[in-house]
Amino acid sequence: MTNKLPDTRPILAITIGDPAGVGPEIVVKALRHPEVTLRARPLVIGDKRILQRAAKWVGDTAPQFEFITDPSAGRYTGGQTITLLDLGNASPADCPPGQINPSAGRAAVEYVFRACDLAIEGRVGAVVTAPLNKAAMNQAGFNYAGHTELLAERTHASRVSMLLVGPNLRVVHVSTHVSLEEAIRRVTPERVGEVIDLAQHSCQALGILHPRIAVAGLNPHAGEGGLFGRQEETGIMPAVRAARERGLDVSDPQPPDTVFLRAVKGEFDIVVAMYHDQGHIPMKLLAFDYGVNVSIGLPIIRTSVDHGTAFDIAGTGRAREDSLLAAIDVALQMVAAHSQSS
Repeated sequence: MTNKLPDTRPILAITIGDPAGVGPEIVVKALRHPEVTLRARPLVIGDKRILQRAAKWVGDTAPQFEFITDPSAGRYTGGQTITLLDLGNASPADCPPGQINPSAGRAAVEYVFRACDLAIEGRVGAVVTAPLNKAAMNQAGFNYAGHTELLAERTHASRVSMLLVGPNLRVVHVSTHVSLEEAIRRVTPERVGEVIDLAQHSCQALGILHPRIAVAGLNPHAGEGGLFGRQEETGIMPAVRAARERGLDVSDPQPPDTVFLRAVKGEFDIVVAMYHDQGHIPMKLLAFDYGVNVSIGLPIIRTSVDHGTAFDIAGTGRAREDSLLAAIDVALQMVAAHSQSS
């Protein structure tokens, strides 16, 4: 009698996002790709009724479900079978597609909480999230700006930032969901230094051991020697010098209008952007369908699609699953790099 070999595929907790958005549709579509279950054990966290509705919208045959409560107990066979942790918290009647709804917002947060807790307990290797809707989440009483802030509080993480990953570009942000006025105030040596460190750790988490880090300036032409602003001298360069003393390969503040192109061409491994739009615009332009959002600084691995709930097309079956497939791929890269460094 031969012993069955252990299943070494990592378990990924995949949340379906806001039930009224495109998340359930892209989850159903992504799991139709056989390479997903060849490389991973995808554990969907959501509501069976919402997934059944989504399958009809995308023209899929009615999925079969493997219902589990313990991630290690699943068989994860793939095909037409979805391994599901069914929270049963989102009646389709209460979550009409394309509408901001506190019932949907509450359900979406509950999926993330459950996935996060499983990751903290070490029962899943990573969390991959479909999009939630910030307005719906806030209407439900969860006053967060997004997934990153929610997960930072849930995991008690103090130094967290948003990493965007595309096929040829990686960007990490000094600030994200704040006003431009507040973003300027946050360009301090302390915060810029934290994010430079996060850039280093981000690349190492993806298997790049000695990354070349570009730092974007805040002002046009990176301040032009103080002619267009002095934040580069007062807020950024002290952090750059301190990072170099720690042995990091970090650039001086670079003109923001060219640094991203230089990174795409291979001169840098990652760019530290000073604020939300500075980093998001090049990423959305170059990798809108394939971008991945990663929360860096958490004690767990979390990746996500880099798009929203797309209420305008929810329920039509037109949403593309490319970004979710890319998020799964990045999660697997990070799990592998973590295993090698442990």
